[in-house]
Amino acid sequence: MPAQSDAPGERRPPLRYSLRDQVLCALRGALVTGELCPGTVYSAPALALRFDVSATPVREAMQQLVREGAVEVVHNRGFRVASRSVRDLAELAEVRALIEVPVMLRLARTVRPECWEPLRPLAQDTVVAAGAGDRAAYADADRAFHAALLGLGGNAQLVAVAGELHGRAQWPAAHGPGPHPAQLLADATEHAVLLDALVARDLPTVESLVREHFSGVPGT
Repeated sequence: MPAQSDAPGERRPPLRYSLRDQVLCALRGALVTGELCPGTVYSAPALALRFDVSATPVREAMQQLVREGAVEVVHNRGFRVASRSVRDLAELAEVRALIEVPVMLRLARTVRPECWEPLRPLAQDTVVAAGAGDRAAYADADRAFHAALLGLGGNAQLVAVAGELHGRAQWPAAHGPGPHPAQLLADATEHAVLLDALVARDLPTVESLVREHFSGVPGT
């Protein structure tokens, strides 16, 4: 008997993650935790053995990390984990502040208070990850929270640019062992405080929190 096709109009739900996405997630986690060391060159075949996959999804994932500035291509050798200086991180923080501070102030004035409430679970996700000392999970949750904040402005290009800058600043392995869990937790709790200020349309507090957020834990 031939296999039954889907009913008209029905679509099979897509797989949640491709193999390439799974490898990319694993590589990001290894970067954040320091398993992949700054300045070290890693070949796609060696990483493929490590993750028990073929080299193709590894190369695809590493090319994405090249675009994010986390690694760089080394001809005929593989990919070198990027190193960031203190000055690099300060410059990234300055650029992010130049973009995000005025945007957040505009959103504080124009977004209805009730629209901020759906972001509270995302803020809580950062607290949970920080409390567990899970830097990789914190990095993911932090990106999701900041993208959701800026996304309320409706400017997809802004979200993309800010997200790229966020990613470039978010690799603790590239500038030392990374923040202590207590630092991560302190940083994560600022997210809920920021939401309170946005709901209250407290512009001075919003500006202060956003600026201090960038000057604190790297990659927040």
